[in-house]
Amino acid sequence: MRLTRRGWGFVGAGGVLVGLAVAFADPRLLVGAAALGAWLAVEQYRFVRAARRTADTIVVEQVLAQERVVAERETSVTLAVRLPEPSSLDVTVELAPPVSATGTNREGRRVRLEPGETTASTAVFLEWAVAGTYEFATPTIEIRGPAGCFTERFTRGSTPTMVVEPRGPHDIHVGQGGDPLMAAYGERESGRRDAGLDPGELREYVTGDAAGRIDWKATARMGEPYVREYEIETDIVTAMLVDHRATMADGPTNESKLDYAIQVALLFVDSVRSFGDPLGYYAVGDEGLTDRRNPAVGQYSLIEGRLRDLTTTDPVATTADDSGSHSPATSRRAAVRLSGDDAFGRTLRPYFETGDTYAERIRGDPLFETARAHLARLSGTVWTVIFTDDANRAELRETVRLARRGDGRVLVFLTPSALFEPGGLTDLEASYERYREFESFRVELARLQRVSAFEVGPRDRIDAILSSARRRATSRNA
Repeated sequence: MRLTRRGWGFVGAGGVLVGLAVAFADPRLLVGAAALGAWLAVEQYRFVRAARRTADTIVVEQVLAQERVVAERETSVTLAVRLPEPSSLDVTVELAPPVSATGTNREGRRVRLEPGETTASTAVFLEWAVAGTYEFATPTIEIRGPAGCFTERFTRGSTPTMVVEPRGPHDIHVGQGGDPLMAAYGERESGRRDAGLDPGELREYVTGDAAGRIDWKATARMGEPYVREYEIETDIVTAMLVDHRATMADGPTNESKLDYAIQVALLFVDSVRSFGDPLGYYAVGDEGLTDRRNPAVGQYSLIEGRLRDLTTTDPVATTADDSGSHSPATSRRAAVRLSGDDAFGRTLRPYFETGDTYAERIRGDPLFETARAHLARLSGTVWTVIFTDDANRAELRETVRLARRGDGRVLVFLTPSALFEPGGLTDLEASYERYREFESFRVELARLQRVSAFEVGPRDRIDAILSSARRRATSRNA
């Protein structure tokens, strides 16, 4: 409890009366000072009793309109105050949002319960700048007595938690032919069975098994096709190739092909982390390799950070004569020559310094050449995981075939161009035909030995395309 400015005013008035009584030897002034002091004491007693009762019975709630929100989007929080019975006190409650939240000013984050009222509430609108998990602080309550002489501050109430997700797609479909993937992609067991060196158990051949895995001796002996599984006990090395060329920018803001590919890639990194396997990362732009982390254990968070920072590169300008192009080394030398402080040097230097963006410039097909140059150096069982679109089908086909070396496997996550057409799905029938062409290509890849290919995109768009196709088929058959 503390005195307010008004309360100190009454204390000061009492002191003045005492001083005047002494100066003028007037006992009536002392009586007035004593009466004022007694009144303040009574007010203090009444305030303390009411304050304790209020602190014991007040209910303060912070209710989130939603518990998860995307960064840089607004959401509301309702601050509600309730007393079981009217009080003589003036009650003000203030919401204290996390530091990363901005929006309603401090005055707008307060709700007041005037004497005699039992309920009050207000809606506070906040915008979240940074992704993360944030807990609201306990609301601050300030109570003031009827005469305004005494006040008290304390905290009470709920402390909800808000999860702020990074900007980007959230209704993500990963599957094959419109059917969602049932198992977690990238998931495997440490004692898995696959092609390898140590023979394991026999099982009957099922449709889809590669012909190369048939045990012909057992098949001849039993009269039916049998497949022998093999035990692999070596660690898997995972190499991620992430395509961020200009075609991956197709789609709405924050919901481009690259945005969807990154979300799936982040989940894949988390899957590899759970096994503790070595993970490598190769980012491919329009002119070559832009970032490289050779496979190692423990660099999962680093790779996640680089994935989140990834943006699409500019398309390569094609000219009849490219003899004037510059290598990164040439660009750096030019930047050094422009290191003066004159206006000319300051203006041109950044354009030459951008040559360092590419870790390795490549002539030809960047994805294929990156795989050829770097995957061949990896030893052991290698899982190559490719995140790209269907814009460069011939190049991707050759890249997948190249990556199937040894006993490794290839996983391809494709963002279909049919789902990211400018202007959205204005013509569902045409979109379905383009999707069918994509699906034929995906199936072609998936039929290759030790290759799995999946589509990645917005669930609502692929559902709209397939539902429209089914309705047309039904109407034709009716």
